[in-house]
Amino acid sequence: MSQTKGYAAMTAKAPLTPYVFERREPQQNDVAIDIKYCGICHSDIHQSRGEWSDYLEESIFPMVPGHEIAGVVTAVGSKVRKFKIGDRVGVGCFVDSCRTCVECKRGLEQYCTVHTVWTYNARDKEGKPTYGGYSSKIVVDENYVLRMPENLPLDACAPLLCAGITLYSPLKHWQAGPGKKVAIVGMGGLGHMGIKIGHALGAEVTVLSQSLKKQDDGKRMGADHFYATSEPEVFTKLKGYFDLIINTVSANMDWNQYLNLLRVDGSMVIVGIPERETPIGAFSLAAGRRSLAGSSIGGIQETQEMLNFCGKHKVACDIEVIPIQRVNEAYERVLKSDVRYRFVIDMASLKS
Repeated sequence: MSQTKGYAAMTAKAPLTPYVFERREPQQNDVAIDIKYCGICHSDIHQSRGEWSDYLEESIFPMVPGHEIAGVVTAVGSKVRKFKIGDRVGVGCFVDSCRTCVECKRGLEQYCTVHTVWTYNARDKEGKPTYGGYSSKIVVDENYVLRMPENLPLDACAPLLCAGITLYSPLKHWQAGPGKKVAIVGMGGLGHMGIKIGHALGAEVTVLSQSLKKQDDGKRMGADHFYATSEPEVFTKLKGYFDLIINTVSANMDWNQYLNLLRVDGSMVIVGIPERETPIGAFSLAAGRRSLAGSSIGGIQETQEMLNFCGKHKVACDIEVIPIQRVNEAYERVLKSDVRYRFVIDMASLKS
């Protein structure tokens, strides 16, 4: 076993504090990674504060969050063939799955019906808790490790492992591209990636945000249009306009208003998960043969496809890099939408 430094929530809603724990030694199929950067995802806050207890089987404390992990390979097992020491790599939201169910064989490991092993707040196949990327190192089976783009900054690529794939997967699945009118609801860590990826795919991209204060950033990232949803006339003006709406907002809101912005056969896809259930009126769906759907990250193959796409189109996250000692402050700023647009922890600060 290898001693590892990190930051953990010791109980639900407790602030994150320094924590020392053990990682396994690399086995024959494992890759050992020196973590350089880890993004802060809103789901880290939800889980460390026990806010998803209705969705998850259990919350495991102490909890070391973090599933937007970027680093460098320091050791490989005897049977590893995909990676070598010195490679720039990433680890996303899960580190194992059953590998045999229909979903896993389709490359949809995130929907594994037997056992997806999440990067943190889960148990591995031996029943041991998993610990995430707010730490100095991690050991992962090579089949769940991603190769990071060589032409992009490693820190700005870390959030691609969650924020990037969370938007790329539904945009691809619902065929966003030339001739398609796509709306991104919310312009935070997820939403800003939806703008960049949607634009790179060739779609007409509209941002629907509470105000116009981020309009200049949105246009810079590739948005064709930008509207403030605080203005009631917006919902009248855009009625029946969009082919696809990606809703990234995790706060409770009236989804029916947004469903009415879809044209016939349009779809609204939910990727932000509110703490409480959201009521839906049947007429909002039936009136235009509209669809309400959800999407959760992507499988390993699709995540690697996304990383390659981002490298080709020079798409990375807009980030603010912080030392890990400021993680609790960063959590509060995320809740206030006070970040442009994703916090990334510099793990070198763990040595301080």
